[in-house]
Amino acid sequence: MTRPFPMPHAPCPMSNDTTAAHIAIVGATSGMAEHCARIWASRENARLTLIGRRPEALARIADDLRVRNPAATVAVIEQRDARDPADIERVVTQAHALAPVDIALVAHGLLPEQAAIQDDLQRCAEALAINGDSPVLYAAAFARHMIARGAGTVAVIGSVAGDRGRKGNTIYGAAKAMVDVYMQGLQHRLAIEKSAVRAILIKPGPTDTPMTAHLRARGARLAPVEQVAAGIVRAIDRGQPVAYLPARWRLIMGVIRHLPRWVFNRVDI
Repeated sequence: MTRPFPMPHAPCPMSNDTTAAHIAIVGATSGMAEHCARIWASRENARLTLIGRRPEALARIADDLRVRNPAATVAVIEQRDARDPADIERVVTQAHALAPVDIALVAHGLLPEQAAIQDDLQRCAEALAINGDSPVLYAAAFARHMIARGAGTVAVIGSVAGDRGRKGNTIYGAAKAMVDVYMQGLQHRLAIEKSAVRAILIKPGPTDTPMTAHLRARGARLAPVEQVAAGIVRAIDRGQPVAYLPARWRLIMGVIRHLPRWVFNRVDI
């Protein structure tokens, strides 16, 4: 389902400024993505396309963004199946049909508890598809359009979990490692081809969102989602190739990555 610019309710004038960036957000109902959308919506000539699988939630977020900035141009595209390459192609094509996408943020994901899925191959496959295959395919689809046009930024939310395999999130970490390597490869391709397109990998640590409610219940220290969202937008504005958020995770994961295996295998993390 695609809703044209602007959506119903209070009059929402469409900007005449053709230089306004068109920002497409995949997984727009996620906590991080919604807070990023709020930041972008506050900017002059904001133009957003929200993509997700829950039309009611998309409509609620779109209405909230228009209240925050009545001049914002907001559309929604309903995603049918984030694991289906054909549906991903449809969604990306529809987003570009509304207006060439200048910034694509791929932000959807699923954080299952490792103990609950590790002996269930079907659930493992679903987690790998949602957290690994789907973000990579979305990034590839957006990048193809941008490369043909010669401009644009594709940003994907990965995770610090992809830096080293751990018993507590083996499947989720494996999927995020796939995203990490794909984005490295895309960045290398863009550099070799001297393309103006930018590829950005966002690597948040544990963040306080509905997806991490089970971690919060166990007393885990979680970064405020507002802080992480501000860091995401800032990294995209700067064209930063890799952004650990909060920044301390770059040091933390650097230590964890470089622990000798015989030491790492004695640490229960």
